[in-house]
Amino acid sequence: MLDGLSLDQLRSFVAAVDEGSFSAAARRLNRVQSAVSTWVSSLEAQIGVVLFDRSGRYPKLTPEGVLVLADARSIVSGVDTLKARARLMSAGLEAELSVVVDVFFPTAVFSAAAKAFASRFPLTPLRVFVEGLGAAYQPVVDGRCSLGILAPLPIEFPSLASEGIGPLSLVTVAAPDHPLAGFKRRIPKAALAKHVQLVLTDRSDLSAGHDYGVKSALTWRLADLSTKHAFLRDGVGWGNMPQHMVSRDLADGTLVSIDVEDMVPKGSSLTMAAFHRASEPPGPAARWLIDDLKVRYPQEAQ
Repeated sequence: MLDGLSLDQLRSFVAAVDEGSFSAAARRLNRVQSAVSTWVSSLEAQIGVVLFDRSGRYPKLTPEGVLVLADARSIVSGVDTLKARARLMSAGLEAELSVVVDVFFPTAVFSAAAKAFASRFPLTPLRVFVEGLGAAYQPVVDGRCSLGILAPLPIEFPSLASEGIGPLSLVTVAAPDHPLAGFKRRIPKAALAKHVQLVLTDRSDLSAGHDYGVKSALTWRLADLSTKHAFLRDGVGWGNMPQHMVSRDLADGTLVSIDVEDMVPKGSSLTMAAFHRASEPPGPAARWLIDDLKVRYPQEAQ
């Protein structure tokens, strides 16, 4: 019966193929040759397929054996992966790491960290969400994500603990043909009221009633930072952007920085930080990712 197949049978079959003989397979598996030969023969009997041509000095795969080999390898590999994952989980490693990353955080930096993470923790899947403002905090607060790489908000989150990763610079920009770009002095609030400010909107209720960095009575609210970037480049309003996202635009003149009243002339700075629930300290994989970002971010973000 096919339900009676054993791992010993499949491992013996795969080893005999890889090693070229039953005796070599027995040495690899630390078994006697008779046991390996018996397991392979019983496998052939159970599935009703001849796997090896034994007429020569060494066993040779039959065409049917070639086809069965792929399935046997997949089963053995899957069981080995299951055993390895179970050992790691019993030692405290997360079965999966869910992370929410702030839209302000440089994608290239997190991507490089994720690549290194995949090499370091190949059996721990990484689930990544990208959000902004309160919507970035919400998954950490409610436990859907065990880790958040987030920009600060002027809101208290007593249930969360954090540790700094590094500074992120913001700059106020507009297209070169935007009316505000022509000011030769600090732009007063009265002038700002005549022009649309592009503002990132919060897709959660956590920041309801709060506006951050809003200086104009005319605002367009956008759900994602890439759309805001595109609108700014096309001259549809002015707004604040992470320095790393517009550095090339500033260098080639696609965007220009503007000096707005009540804002730092050369931009402001936020401290990116790793947040987690205080009651649930980071596991080994999350701890490694935080430490990697602490080193990688200052080196690659600016």
